[in-house]
Amino acid sequence: MKVADILKSKGASVVTMRPESPITSVIQRLRLERIGAVVISSDGETIQGIVSERDIVYALGERGAELLTLRASDIMSRDVVTCAPDDQIRQVMARMTHRRVRHVPVLESGRLAGIVSIGDVVKNRLEEVEMEATVLRDAYMAVR
Repeated sequence: MKVADILKSKGASVVTMRPESPITSVIQRLRLERIGAVVISSDGETIQGIVSERDIVYALGERGAELLTLRASDIMSRDVVTCAPDDQIRQVMARMTHRRVRHVPVLESGRLAGIVSIGDVVKNRLEEVEMEATVLRDAYMAVR
C-alpha cells in the first residue's frame, strides 16, 4: 500500500497558514478544522515548517502566557519529515515512529500534495489486516 492510496480515500487537502500568522489564529484554526497540525507555508505549495499541538504545548511550557503573543514561525518545527505519494505506508510508519511525529506532509515534485497523519496510517493498516483475515477465512472455508 502506498501513500497515494491513502490520499485517494481521504483527499489531498492540506490546511496551511503563513509564517507570520499569530499563534492564537493557529490554535483557533486547529480547533475549527479539528486537526492536530498545520503546515506553515507562504505560498501554500512549499513547506517552511509545521505547527502541531505538541509544538504549542512545548512552547506554552517554555514561554507561558507569552506564547499568545508569538507568530507561527516562532514555534514551528523547521525540520519537517515528509514523504512522497509513491512511498510505502510501512516506510512512512517507521519514519513516524523513529522521528516521533504524527503528521507527515506529502511532497510531489517539491510541492505540497497532501498530508498523512498517524490516524490515517493506523486506519489503513487495520483495513489491511481485516482484508487479510477475510481472505484467510474464505480460503479456509473453501478447503473444508
